[in-house]
Amino acid sequence: MALTKSERRKRIKLRIRKSICGTDEKPRLSVFRSNKEIYVQFIDDSKGNTLLSVSSRSKEVAGKTGVTKTEKARLVGKFAAEKLLETGISKVVFDRNGYLYHGRIKALAEAAREGGLKF
Repeated sequence: MALTKSERRKRIKLRIRKSICGTDEKPRLSVFRSNKEIYVQFIDDSKGNTLLSVSSRSKEVAGKTGVTKTEKARLVGKFAAEKLLETGISKVVFDRNGYLYHGRIKALAEAAREGGLKF
């Protein structure tokens, strides 16, 4: 029997998370995508805490009107990179969280790289 979309994503997510681990010097950039919004967290897996989180619901991003979801993802990626660079961290491990690397996920990743993050 074929997998549902959510089962397929969960299987991919577990396969990715087996090999990815964030540390204090190189946190994990975890992406969550809903139908309307996109969320980014920088996670230190060794201590089990979130260092920073940014979303398209933040004042800086949500204040923009008339932008597409892909443009919002691009803004979130750039804003997240700026915030993390302020803390002195420039290297991260990218966790696409089971989503395919295209569309909003790709736009966010490319904007974070343009913002100065290395992954």
